[in-house]
Amino acid sequence: MSSSDIFIGEVIGTAILILLGAGVVAAIVLKRSKAQNAGWLAITFGWGFAVLTAVYISAPMSGAHLNPAVTLGIAITSGDWSQVWLYWLGQLVGAMLGAFLAWLAYFGQFKAHLTDPEIISSPPHEEGLITEEAAPKAGPVLGIFSTGPEIRVVWQNLATEIIGTFVLVLAVLTQGLNDSGKGLGPVGGLMVALVVVGIGLSLGGPTGYAINPARDLGPRIVHALLPLPNKGGSDWGYAWIPVVGPLIGAAIAAGIYDIAFTK
Repeated sequence: MSSSDIFIGEVIGTAILILLGAGVVAAIVLKRSKAQNAGWLAITFGWGFAVLTAVYISAPMSGAHLNPAVTLGIAITSGDWSQVWLYWLGQLVGAMLGAFLAWLAYFGQFKAHLTDPEIISSPPHEEGLITEEAAPKAGPVLGIFSTGPEIRVVWQNLATEIIGTFVLVLAVLTQGLNDSGKGLGPVGGLMVALVVVGIGLSLGGPTGYAINPARDLGPRIVHALLPLPNKGGSDWGYAWIPVVGPLIGAAIAAGIYDIAFTK
């Protein structure tokens, strides 16, 4: 794979991932959306289908890492660090692009939601959104763009992201890689999508399961930059957890893979 293939593939794939992932959350929580109040099950399956679509689109170009934690896990096990920075850059750019496109697709709904007097005065506790109690500095629609905890306990929030990403990356390393070992294969894409659904259902409750630094950081930057009325803060005090936690989880998964699964 050439450097341009890797960068373009990761930008496109991660943009599709975030467009569909943030899109399903927007569909469920925003006013004047036909899917409003569809619930957590729809969010978890929506993110799973987002992963599946993004992997199959980008795998021929870049191997469809789409996640700095996956890239880190593969780099540790393969010993090849030469293109890690390129993957990470493509993933961050793609995540920001996908978040922007999700906002564009739901432009009217964002405006209707954020100018509703009821939302402004007392944001409801909608599934998929970050609660005011857990994150006083989070705006009323930040949960569409990035994650946040239901109960703000730093060590628990960090541990949850480490554990969830550990499961994801270990699954990728043991079952998901293509023949070259440098990206996801066709069967691996389906498996990883189902694993993401499982993580969301089982481990997503405490923090919203970022399990991907680019998935959280890129859209959080876009939330901070977009001209959203009454959007509130972007909760930067929490932003390090969905970045550091997944990277730690990936490193642990790669270490265990090297010890237990390779000879």
